[in-house]
Amino acid sequence: MNRNVPKPFTAKSFVNQNHLSVMQVLPGLVTGGVERGTIDIAIAVAKAGGKSIVVSSGGPMTLELERNGINHFQLPVDSKNPFVMIKNIKKLQNLILTENINITHARSRAPAWSAWRAAIETNTSFVTTFHGTYSYNNWLKRQYNSIMTKGERVIAISNFIAGHILKNYGVPRKQIRVIPRGIDLEKYNPSNISHERIIKLAHKWRMPDDKRIIMLPGRLSRWKGHRVFIEAIKILQRADVQCLIVGSDRNQENYRNELQDHIIQLGLHNKIHVVGHCDDMPAAYMLTDLVISASTDPEAFGRVAIEAQALGRLVIGTNHGGSKESIFNEKTGWLVEPNDPIELAFCLNDILNVTNEKRAEIAKNAMNHARQYYSKETMCSKTLDVYNELAPRDAAVRE
Repeated sequence: MNRNVPKPFTAKSFVNQNHLSVMQVLPGLVTGGVERGTIDIAIAVAKAGGKSIVVSSGGPMTLELERNGINHFQLPVDSKNPFVMIKNIKKLQNLILTENINITHARSRAPAWSAWRAAIETNTSFVTTFHGTYSYNNWLKRQYNSIMTKGERVIAISNFIAGHILKNYGVPRKQIRVIPRGIDLEKYNPSNISHERIIKLAHKWRMPDDKRIIMLPGRLSRWKGHRVFIEAIKILQRADVQCLIVGSDRNQENYRNELQDHIIQLGLHNKIHVVGHCDDMPAAYMLTDLVISASTDPEAFGRVAIEAQALGRLVIGTNHGGSKESIFNEKTGWLVEPNDPIELAFCLNDILNVTNEKRAEIAKNAMNHARQYYSKETMCSKTLDVYNELAPRDAAVRE
């Protein structure tokens, strides 16, 4: 259940309790990798014997926090209005005091500005997670982004992001901790996905039994490379494939319509289906033979590639950003140059023609790779280590 923020303290005195107590702050809890990671860490802190609270503007994922006994406090921390952000400082400060918080962890820029000031006012530790490159084209935007470098520890979700922070913001290397996002390996385990779930999706999307299924998953944003993928399928000209574009348009209806029109113009309306949001992505991956990440801009991490590999799916990513870390070319998947539909088409054709033995070898390598480096447990353990670096000596937790 969401809780109202308590009334302000009249005194600033604050005594840390003998446990780790973490407040994570993010814009909302609707859907996405940032939100998923926040919930995973909140649960891990509680399981390790610490106290965990989350502050956001709310959303359906708050129910998962409630089911796990994690308190959620609803505040307008998603707002970029300077006056709202200033008011949020005092509200977060009061939460830190009343909830005996000793570490504040900010996961997005607008709430980070308020959380940073609140942490300073209460003399508590401040941690940030740098989730993306946060593009900027002027000094003011760069200053706005720089809040994510003000953590006593700055968590980068990939080596690519760590390099970006070092190059563009001059953060000391000793301040940065690289912790890749982790996935639930039980959820993304082929043995745990029933044939009934796969068949249900196949019927829903009217997938033919005699075709090789190629899927591009991910939200409908221009930089995700949907047009490159569509053009590659046109170049491929194979009759034995059926293609899916799976992902929420998140109010990008015009872009969705644009993609549909482009598919029709290229005569691919019977070969490529834009199916929207999917509630059972593990089954969607298992339905497919090949998973594509065609991002034209560098992925900060590349969750799609890891999820697909964990399930033993063959995957193609673009050769920049986090994808260069999450895919070992021709060992756990394949990398192609971004914005190049011709190269993507040739790579698709080569993979569709590989022997069953080669497919099995790549699938095995991919599954081992995902399990070794990208488990939720590894992510949580490394994040708790960061908290323990900053927590009072008697407040550290262990898993």
